[in-house]
Amino acid sequence: MIEVCCAIIVNEEGRVLVTQRSARMSMPLKMEFPGGKIEPGESPEACLIREIKEELDLSIEIIAPRPASQHQYPAFSILLLPFICRIVGGTILLKEHAAYAWMEPSELLNCDWAEADIPIVHQYLNPSNHVSSLTNK
Repeated sequence: MIEVCCAIIVNEEGRVLVTQRSARMSMPLKMEFPGGKIEPGESPEACLIREIKEELDLSIEIIAPRPASQHQYPAFSILLLPFICRIVGGTILLKEHAAYAWMEPSELLNCDWAEADIPIVHQYLNPSNHVSSLTNK
């Protein structure tokens, strides 16, 4: 099983950053929360900070972990470890993705998500699990 971290990056207005996988990546042009594979000996938090810097040239602060989700693709399975985050530095520079968008939470279900991200979207949208204001952090 591949352990992967993903960032649910929320801005001051409550919009969520979503990224579109490039045409050359597996699951081409699907939407996802950005992140990547945990390296041996690396903590999930360190992985996420590294991956977001590598993929988007952003510095992030991790606000809160979210429940993990396991997904079985035909050729492999992943354990997806999501974290609510906010940007603390940098400007988005796409290094691996085709596109990005800041979306209202109500728009998230309209995206063509990578399958493993779908439970994470539903979990984020569940009002009983929602992280309140990030503006006072």
